[in-house]
Amino acid sequence: MPQLGKGESLRKEERLRRKKDFQLIAKEGTRGHTKNFLIIGRRNEVGFSRIGAVANKKMGKAVERNRAKRLIREFFRRNKDTLPPSTDYIIVAKKGAQNLPYAQVVEELRPHVESSKEDRAKNEGLPLE
Repeated sequence: MPQLGKGESLRKEERLRRKKDFQLIAKEGTRGHTKNFLIIGRRNEVGFSRIGAVANKKMGKAVERNRAKRLIREFFRRNKDTLPPSTDYIIVAKKGAQNLPYAQVVEELRPHVESSKEDRAKNEGLPLE
């Protein structure tokens, strides 16, 4: 198994785990839909982005639900540097998401969660290049 470089892994604090956090994001967050995912995002005060992956029982058995959640977490892990800072995301997999190849997951999720260069510069107080 290949070793991940420093900063490439998904740290424990980058995952949403508390019910209270999920409820707050679901209530106050902004929503976006794709064919296979529901994306809910909300600004946070912790200074970095966090992810919560959800797959309900309508999707299928545990193996299928877990694969969908692994795909979502892998997308976040690989793209966390391009996401807006200090944003929490809940990504809910819809039925059929467990059968997608990773490239399709990236194609669907990237436009909904990735910030533009201007947004990142504004949020971080950096000059535009």
